[in-house]
Amino acid sequence: MTDPDQEDSQGGLRSDGRRALELRQIRLRMGVFGQADGSAYIEHGNTKVLAAVYGPHQPKSNISRNSTKAFVNCQYSMAVFSFTSGERKRRPRGDWKSQERSAQLRHAMEAIIHLELYPRSQIDIFVEVLQVDGSDYCASVNASTLALIDAGIPIKNYAVGCTVSLINKLTTEEEEDKTLATGVLDANFVEECSPGVTLSVVALPETNNEVEVDGSGLIVVAHGAGQRLHLSRLEALKKRALQGCQDIKEILDGGVRHHLTANLLPSFLHNSLE
Repeated sequence: MTDPDQEDSQGGLRSDGRRALELRQIRLRMGVFGQADGSAYIEHGNTKVLAAVYGPHQPKSNISRNSTKAFVNCQYSMAVFSFTSGERKRRPRGDWKSQERSAQLRHAMEAIIHLELYPRSQIDIFVEVLQVDGSDYCASVNASTLALIDAGIPIKNYAVGCTVSLINKLTTEEEEDKTLATGVLDANFVEECSPGVTLSVVALPETNNEVEVDGSGLIVVAHGAGQRLHLSRLEALKKRALQGCQDIKEILDGGVRHHLTANLLPSFLHNSLE
């Protein structure tokens, strides 16, 4: 977990009362859809995401019927009422942002699924963002990972997403050349819209909790939004994001273990006794 001394050095509290390296409260639930092969619901603060997995099944197109690996189809969409500011999204899917996020989500899921186990087959992953309050793409990756686990599809590791933002704050003289850049984890909507840059990182964190994340974790997807980021700041941001991914991974793993203990294991033991 994060060092309190390191948190104190980040300049006090943020707009929502968190420290710079403090995550929002994460709530999760698996198996929310009976019709899907796997499903999950996750909340990162006020960001709420629903994911459903169907498959593996026979591919619906001729693209992957002769392939030796499974084809992953991802659809990322946002509900028309998802924005907390009262704004309405005209096109919940099919716009350039949804298409870009769908491709990035597919890239992340292909990195963790054992595709070679399902030749000439297709796996569908549908993600619906119900409410947006920052870090919606990373929350979608986390929800999709949980849905894959719920579907019983073998994965290599958790794909965990976390955002890190550099928020430019003007000094008392309000001179642009004297801005103070502060890196914060798990940005909310206000922080993402503030002057600065937000980096979304999807990584495969270390499975050994005793190993400190030192930047050597495998980054699957990384994309930024906002202003330009100087290359000298990238390494520090990467290490900070990987630490956040490690903390989120522990939360997700605890939720998976609780789901298995509360739902699957009792029924398995009951059927074995019969």
